[in-house]
Amino acid sequence: MIDEKPESESASALAPFRHGIFRAVWAASLVSNFGGLIQGVGAAWMMTTIATSSYQVALVQASTTLPIMLFALVAGAIADSFNRRKVMLVAQTFMLVVSLLLTLFTWYGWITPWTLLAFTFLIDSGTALNSPSWQASVGDMVPRNKVPAAVALNSLGFNLTRSVGPAIGGIIVAAAGAATAFAANAMGAGLRYVAMSPNIGKVLVRGAAFGFSAGAVLALLPLVARDVVKGDALTYGIMLGAFGIGAVGGALISVRLRQLLSSETMVRSAFGGFAVCAFNAAVSTHAWQTSLGLLVGGACWVIALSHFNVTVQMSTPRWVVGRVLSVYQTATFGGIALGSWVWGVVADVHGAETALIAASVAMLAGGAIGLILPLPQQPVLNLDPLNRFKEPHLALDLKPRSGPIAIMIEYVIREEDVPEFLATMAERGRIRRRDGARNWTLARDLENPSIWIEHYHTPTWLEYIRHNGRATHADAVIGERIRALHSGDEPPRVRRMIERPTTAGTALVMAKGPIEH
Repeated sequence: MIDEKPESESASALAPFRHGIFRAVWAASLVSNFGGLIQGVGAAWMMTTIATSSYQVALVQASTTLPIMLFALVAGAIADSFNRRKVMLVAQTFMLVVSLLLTLFTWYGWITPWTLLAFTFLIDSGTALNSPSWQASVGDMVPRNKVPAAVALNSLGFNLTRSVGPAIGGIIVAAAGAATAFAANAMGAGLRYVAMSPNIGKVLVRGAAFGFSAGAVLALLPLVARDVVKGDALTYGIMLGAFGIGAVGGALISVRLRQLLSSETMVRSAFGGFAVCAFNAAVSTHAWQTSLGLLVGGACWVIALSHFNVTVQMSTPRWVVGRVLSVYQTATFGGIALGSWVWGVVADVHGAETALIAASVAMLAGGAIGLILPLPQQPVLNLDPLNRFKEPHLALDLKPRSGPIAIMIEYVIREEDVPEFLATMAERGRIRRRDGARNWTLARDLENPSIWIEHYHTPTWLEYIRHNGRATHADAVIGERIRALHSGDEPPRVRRMIERPTTAGTALVMAKGPIEH
């Protein structure tokens, strides 16, 4: 158990560094990200020399984000089901092997636009596997009240490498070729819950919109460096470095901004700032002017994405956080992948400048989505496990896989309390389904209208135990409100039954036990 610290300490942007395990993993990620960014510069610039169209250049960005869209959900389930440290080691080993193969292919001249895209896709498939385990581990390394600062430090670490890694990558590519950059990288190396959580759904929509529009800048930046400002690989690396420096600044101020501004104000400002960055990249013919705009874009990029990440983490209990984060990544990076393809096609037909101007308009439209789907101001919820449920004593010898299990809970409700009871039970039903219950219903006795029956299923006895173990302290408020409305002399009566097939249909065998959470 990680001890909580005083509020003044938890508010510090650097407070997570007081925890040794966080420092160690953060430093290791810093080294890995540094190599990855050098490799990314090499891939993007090499494509400008071997591609036959702007479309293929933009696809480099798509190939780095598409794996996260495709595999993040599976990776999230793995993160919640297996040892996260071992998952991260497997992912890093896989990326190392693929990076070595990419280096060999490039060194011997076997590389083509499509093999380059394939290798980039495979490397970032390893990233897709690694990312949910790493991000979900943050809440295990630091106390919950330090999670926002830890997420910001993760963004800071990545963007520290982004501020210098691309420039070094540009130098390496300019001086020694892309193969050397690839070698440097080799050496450096819950769907249901989301569906029943409306606030997380809003984050997914806004994240996808941000990724779709803002991804145009990074996807088309090689073309901007080559064709708009007439630069070389070093120019491209310096521009990416400016983006990274801006992102470092955004990471440093993001915690303070969350204290001063509402969620929606932060996100709208990020959309607007990135629109300015894209428009500036389209009209500027000077590398220094474009780089100044990229400073703003980098800050807006990390402010928006880190805030989305924090909102998801602070709205999700630990048992499902890996999967929910993976769904968020699927939406956001899916938006980036789709946007990279769309803006690449536009650039191929109308030029990079036109594509960037169109993307800036899309960014303003993405900010306007907040008028319909505003992000909520983050509430302080206690999502730690309630741990109130105790497994009942059973008269039958059930195995963990025995089932299906039917649960019926009987309430006695006064007529004047029915409207409040129905409203509260609607929320109870959402929580039940979110935590794995099936076929949840609420019925009223026709002969004794004061009696109401809550009914739902779980596929096995083990899933029933898990379902009750997922209740949080925040969920307990609903249960306490329902029990306060119950007017019976005894607590609400609970029947737990196992369904058995018969020739006439389904039989129910009852198991007695205490009431649920």
